[in-house]
Amino acid sequence: MLTQEVAGGAAAPSRPRRRWARRLAVAASVVFAAGTAVRLGGLETGALLVPLVSFTPYFALAALLTLGLAVALRSRAAIAVMLAVCVCLAWCVVPRAVASAAPAEGRPLRLLTANLNGGRADAETIVGLVRDHDVDVLSLQELTFAEQERLRAAGLESLLPYQVARPATWGPVGSGLYARYPLRERTGLFQPVGHHMPVAEVALPGGQAVEVVVVHPVAPVPSTVPEWHAGVATLPPAPATGPPRILAGDFNATLDHAVFRSLLDTGYTDAAAATGQGLVPTWPMRRFPPLVAIDHVLTDGRAGAVAVRIHDLPGSDHRALFADLRVRG
Repeated sequence: MLTQEVAGGAAAPSRPRRRWARRLAVAASVVFAAGTAVRLGGLETGALLVPLVSFTPYFALAALLTLGLAVALRSRAAIAVMLAVCVCLAWCVVPRAVASAAPAEGRPLRLLTANLNGGRADAETIVGLVRDHDVDVLSLQELTFAEQERLRAAGLESLLPYQVARPATWGPVGSGLYARYPLRERTGLFQPVGHHMPVAEVALPGGQAVEVVVVHPVAPVPSTVPEWHAGVATLPPAPATGPPRILAGDFNATLDHAVFRSLLDTGYTDAAAATGQGLVPTWPMRRFPPLVAIDHVLTDGRAGAVAVRIHDLPGSDHRALFADLRVRG
């Protein structure tokens, strides 16, 4: 009899704890459902939600762990909500880690894009990547006059002799485009909001031309979120006629930002996501390991990527992104 009373007394306190744990699981599931609704509905606004939505892949992983906790607690309500949350987030995140069919034909075009961190990136590394990957087109952001000279001294112009450059004395404003083939600068395609974003047609051998836009809107810090949104929203849409168009650079946006997805919906494909590399982060690379992918190469429907490689870049807070493309006439 005494044994039964002791056992019953030990079990009694665990029941309230389990009830509270289930209630906490339900509360957590509501938070996850709200966050998922923000992502699915493209509802991120302001200085808090815009940066937070960049971490959707980590949010999806946390949701999966929370589902496991709900199962362990046998909370039916939390399990039901978290199952729906996990399905929705998997629909958002998983496809970018699965390669789609590569373009069957087209002219090779090898493109490298790199943010130089205000001209601090190692010029020898940039030139080495251009040489090792036999790069045809190089898109540079945060190009300074001093960095331009270091790139020249490292031999960049012997590999890519044509250029349309808009360097700055310092800071993130400057950008540049270097190519193996002749370039013809284009103006009036769109009104850049943010940093310098030059546009040029690359005259490929055989008479084909490809239009390349160097992309670099401002970062969405608290004081510049509206400018960031306008910078991405005003990028030129995918064209139906004319030369194939490629956007390459630091978009300061991920595949989870609604304004970036709207740009993709005009007819672009993200090269990293198409080759199963869409979850590989490119920023930041200073005090922390890279966490989010904000550097992209986008192609319209007449081009596509067969391979993407992402490289560390000493001196920069970004990683460099190389895309091996195929361009159809």
